[in-house]
Amino acid sequence: MSTQTLYLIFFGGLFPLVFIGYIIGRARATGIRSQGIKMHSQPDQYGWFVALYTGLPIITIGVVGVFLYLFGINAIPPFMLVGGALSVGAITLLLLFRRIDPKTRARDLVENFIKGMLFLASLISVMTTFGILLSIIFEALHFFQTQSVSYFLFGTEWAPDTAFLEGAGRADAGSAQAKFGAVPIFAGTFYITIMAMILAVPVGLLSAIFMSEYATPKLRSQLKPFLEILAGIPTVVYGFFAALTIAPAIVKFFALFGIEAQFQNALSSGIIMGVMIIPFISSLSDDVISSVPQSMRNGAYALGMNKAETIRFVVLPSAMPGIIASILLAVSRALGETMIVVMAAGLRPNLTWNPLEDMTTVTVKIVESLTGDQEFNNPLTLSAFALGFVLFVVTLVINIISVSTIRSFHRKYKISTL
Repeated sequence: MSTQTLYLIFFGGLFPLVFIGYIIGRARATGIRSQGIKMHSQPDQYGWFVALYTGLPIITIGVVGVFLYLFGINAIPPFMLVGGALSVGAITLLLLFRRIDPKTRARDLVENFIKGMLFLASLISVMTTFGILLSIIFEALHFFQTQSVSYFLFGTEWAPDTAFLEGAGRADAGSAQAKFGAVPIFAGTFYITIMAMILAVPVGLLSAIFMSEYATPKLRSQLKPFLEILAGIPTVVYGFFAALTIAPAIVKFFALFGIEAQFQNALSSGIIMGVMIIPFISSLSDDVISSVPQSMRNGAYALGMNKAETIRFVVLPSAMPGIIASILLAVSRALGETMIVVMAAGLRPNLTWNPLEDMTTVTVKIVESLTGDQEFNNPLTLSAFALGFVLFVVTLVINIISVSTIRSFHRKYKISTL
C-alpha cells in the first residue's frame, strides 16, 4: 500500500472521529443540562473535551510510527499501525462520551490540553536548538581531530586546496599542507556586518522615529509598506544590484581621487546588505516606539519638554529593549547573508582593513566547503562544521549580551517609574 493511501486513510479517519466527538459531546452535555442539572462547564467545552482527547492518542500513535519508520524500525506494518491508531481513537471516543456528567471538569481539562500543547511547542523549539548544536559539535570535533584548534582560531591563512587529497589518502610528502586559518574569514564577516550596521541602524532608527512621532497617520500608512517591500526582495536581486551598479559606481568614484578599487569589494557588499536589513530595524522599532503610552509623552510635555527632548529622554529609553531586539535581528540576518557577499565581495579570504578590496564571509565558505564532489570526511568538508560552530558561539554571545542589556534597561525603566 502506498504512502499516499496510508495518509488518506489516517486523516480520513482522524478528522471524522474528532468532529463526531465534538458533536456527540456537545449534544450529551446539552441534553443533561436541559433536564435542569447544573453542569460544571458549557456544552461547547464538553464537545471540545471529547474532540481533543479523541484525537490525542491517534496523533500520538501516528507520530511514534513515523519516527520508528525514520529510524528504520518496521516491527509493525504501516497499515496495521494506522488501523490500530484509528481503533484506539474510536475506543477513546466511546469512553469519553460515557464520562460526560455534571462532575466532569471539561473546561479545566481543555485548558490543561492547551497548556500541554504550548509546553510541547516550546520543548520542540528548545530540543531543536540543542539538536542543531550537537550535530554541529560532533562534526566539528572530527575536524579538530585532524587540524589544530589554535591555528584554526588564530591562523591568518586559509588555503585548503590539498585537503581533498588528504581526505582520500593520496597526499604525498611533496604536496603543500592544507591550512585552515579562519581569522581572514571571520574578519571579513564582522567587517562587512559592521559596515552594514553603520548604514542600517541610523537610517532604520531615524525612519522609525519619523514614522511614529512626526508622520501623519495617512503618510505613515503610505510609507511603511514601501519600506517593508525591501524585506521581500530576494537577496540574489540585491546581489545583482551590488555587482552591476554599486560596485562599478564605487570604482569610478574612488578613481576620481586616484584610489584604486576592485570591482569585487567589501564596501559595495556592506552598503547593499545595510539597505537590505533596514526594514528589520525600522519596522520593528516603529512598532515598539508607537506602543509607548501616550500618557508618558503627555507627562513629559507637562514638565516643559519639547518634542525632541521627549523622544530622547522618554520615548527612546522606554522603547530601547525592543529597539535592541530589532538591531540584534538585523545583525543575525547580516551574519548569515551569503548571496550578496558571493556576488559583490568575492570568495577570497583576505585579511585587510581596506574596504575596497575583495573578501569573504563564514557562510560563503561553508557553502563552498559543502559543494562539489569531495569526500564528506575530508578536512575541507568538515571545516564547514567548525566554521558553523564558531559562528553559532559568536551569535550566542551576541544574544547573551543583548539580553543582559535589555534587562538592564528594564530595571532602569522600572526604577524611573516608581
